[in-house]
Amino acid sequence: MKILLFSLAILCFSLSQGLNQNPKCETQDQGSTLQVFHIYSPCSPFRPSKPLSWEESVLQMQAKDQARLQYLSSLEAKKSVVPIASGRQIIQSPTYIIKAQIGTPPQTMLTAMDNSNDAAWIPCTGCVGCSSTVFDIARSTTFKPLSCQSPECKQVPNPTCGGASCSFNMTYGSSTIAANLSQDTITLATDPVPGYTFGCIQKATGSSVPPQGLIGLGRGPLSLLSQTQGLYQSTFSYCLPDFRSLNFSGSLRLGPIGQPMRIKFTPLLKNPRRPSLYYVNLVGIRVGRKIVDIPPAALGFDVTTGAGTIIDSGTVFTRLVAPAYTAVRDEFRRRIKNANVTSLGGFDTCYSAPIVAPTLTFLFAGMNVTLPPDNLLIHSTAGSITCLAMAAAPENVNSVLNVIANMQQQNHRILFDVPNSRLGVARELCT
Repeated sequence: MKILLFSLAILCFSLSQGLNQNPKCETQDQGSTLQVFHIYSPCSPFRPSKPLSWEESVLQMQAKDQARLQYLSSLEAKKSVVPIASGRQIIQSPTYIIKAQIGTPPQTMLTAMDNSNDAAWIPCTGCVGCSSTVFDIARSTTFKPLSCQSPECKQVPNPTCGGASCSFNMTYGSSTIAANLSQDTITLATDPVPGYTFGCIQKATGSSVPPQGLIGLGRGPLSLLSQTQGLYQSTFSYCLPDFRSLNFSGSLRLGPIGQPMRIKFTPLLKNPRRPSLYYVNLVGIRVGRKIVDIPPAALGFDVTTGAGTIIDSGTVFTRLVAPAYTAVRDEFRRRIKNANVTSLGGFDTCYSAPIVAPTLTFLFAGMNVTLPPDNLLIHSTAGSITCLAMAAAPENVNSVLNVIANMQQQNHRILFDVPNSRLGVARELCT
């Protein structure tokens, strides 16, 4: 049987030449706006070295999501400030990356961007088990290790003080990481941030670690928002590029300046037990013109159980709790008449013939977001297989948490206005 190649994999293969052959990769970030690249961008060193079949691509992304959901379920009070990576990466790379300049003179690192993490960490000189690209602390005149007496040391879990510096260990997925808490200047676009606190990784085992580190956009004390409050006023937005786009570049816009004026808002909710997660109030889902029948408890916000709905940049495909997903799936299938339903991995609503899909609208408190087909369906290259790009939350992990994932956010400007406790969404071509 002829192998169906996912369009993403074909594109990666055709663009799998070096960075320098694409002028866009050398474009400098401007003002307080950074380019956001998907891992499969020609500007990314983390793209697959060989094309994958469509089935392989989908199954890998599903496996990555499963580990991501396990990570999200582990976020509890006093644990969320751990500077850890987005999900177990099957291809050992983050989903979206940005260019960060670390140190003086600056050294470029392609770090993961993650809105459900609080802190930052960077692989440093001498790191055992890290990638070949590390931050050379000896080259930076502004690098400073933090002592155990520093107030920042109290913001990481289980610090140890065997030497003069504040050290800590963390585990995640298949990885164990040992780091020293440090400070240095970080430059984002053209904005230098002196004395930025991050974990300087000294040892890593396993394959869960984004190779060049991570910048956390959560709400904890060591997050980018907290450390740049005077500069960016705890406000940022991103527009994630469609991974099927030739251009591959979205943007991360830091601070209130330049944010869209025409945008719809919904309140942000906060769970003290999972303080870094961005909860929103999802009140219903409409398929076509019908609001499907979902038990209120499936969408309700519950501080104790962690139930509710979050916006997450690290999960690829949206997961809905079982009663909500079943209601959406059944109405979606009902609208696709006279078509045989098949499955692929965790996707249980696939079709081997062309379909005309109904619209799907998320009904949030104060705003509705209708997904176009590109945010709702995945297709094989030849178009012979089409799947609804959502699934039910796994029963054993995060079974009470709805996750609005990055495929459903692509080509939307997502604005996090933390001082006003609101999240905005506007359609925008990100590529």
